[in-house]
Amino acid sequence: MSNLPLIHARNCLLQFSCHTFAVIAENFAVFTGRGGDHMAGIKEVAEEAGVSTATVSRALRGLHHVNQQTREKIIAAAEKLNYPLMSERQSAVGGRTNAVGVVAPYISRWYFSQVISGAEQALREAGLDLLLYNFSQMKGRERLFQHQLLKGRVDALIVISLPPTEEEFDSILSLGVPIALVGMDHANCASIKIDDVAAARTATQHLVNQGHKKIGLMSGRPDDPFNFSVPQDRRKGFMQALAESGLEWLPSREVHGDFTMHTASRAMDDLLARPNRPTAIFCESDEMAMGAMQALRRHGLKAPDDISIIGFDGHEMAEFSELTTIEQPVTLMGEMAAWSIMERLRKPAIDPPSLVLPTTLVVRNSTRRLTPEEQAF
Repeated sequence: MSNLPLIHARNCLLQFSCHTFAVIAENFAVFTGRGGDHMAGIKEVAEEAGVSTATVSRALRGLHHVNQQTREKIIAAAEKLNYPLMSERQSAVGGRTNAVGVVAPYISRWYFSQVISGAEQALREAGLDLLLYNFSQMKGRERLFQHQLLKGRVDALIVISLPPTEEEFDSILSLGVPIALVGMDHANCASIKIDDVAAARTATQHLVNQGHKKIGLMSGRPDDPFNFSVPQDRRKGFMQALAESGLEWLPSREVHGDFTMHTASRAMDDLLARPNRPTAIFCESDEMAMGAMQALRRHGLKAPDDISIIGFDGHEMAEFSELTTIEQPVTLMGEMAAWSIMERLRKPAIDPPSLVLPTTLVVRNSTRRLTPEEQAF
């Protein structure tokens, strides 16, 4: 196996203009306080007021066991430091929940856990609580998007990669709270996402550039009950790259790994048993790619000597698996979603931002260039 160097390549197919990057940078600085206009956190408010962070949290929640003098001192400190949500807290401190709801269909899967982690960190630094609404069945989804479960419980809402129906959107929009979407968009909500179609094209084009013509696809569930857009978009990008390269597509080269290592490993067993197997495979997630590599080892094969494999996500285990992948800023997406809703709570009149973040092709040792003889086969 060739000892390929680690290569980081910016995803040029996103075709961001300099203006677009400037807007992203400007919004990121505003949301995170990492630009020139720093947005204070709860620790800084506590230091300014000379009290503990717990006292700040209690005071801004309107809890009764904080005396009025201390409360006023904390409010003054927060105003001085431009602490988010301060205008609302000062005028109606008893009417807020100090909590942000996060809706996710899964919490054990890597992508969702990383987005939640990023959001939780940003909210915690601002002294806000995170209320997680998790469900794995459609019945739970139907209950969740009813007013009774959300109204009065949260000041804002983050929805992670779960495209609501128009009826569900109407329901959550009527709550009258700021909403941020991660991995999707809507005209009336802030959105933080990547271009999954373009990124999948980049992944597939990498395999094409390595001389591969028989390229397989490991996708999600064809009967996905949640109707995730991500698997569909990544499949679309894959198909576009094949078409642009003039390569033949055979449906027999696709298997479904359901975005888990276990299912992907079994799906790879199935693919290896089929005739005319591919020389390379695009897996729609790193977890599926690692499951596919596990199956290769079980069959006495290895990547990239026998089959090249590329994943998608930037899972922390991808580096240890020497997996070539498309890396996306998952934790940052959760962080930016949190800061976007906090900014809208502080300034309700601002338009909800819609940001598309860049991805990176990271080339490791799970893909290789075919020899001229192999390409001719």
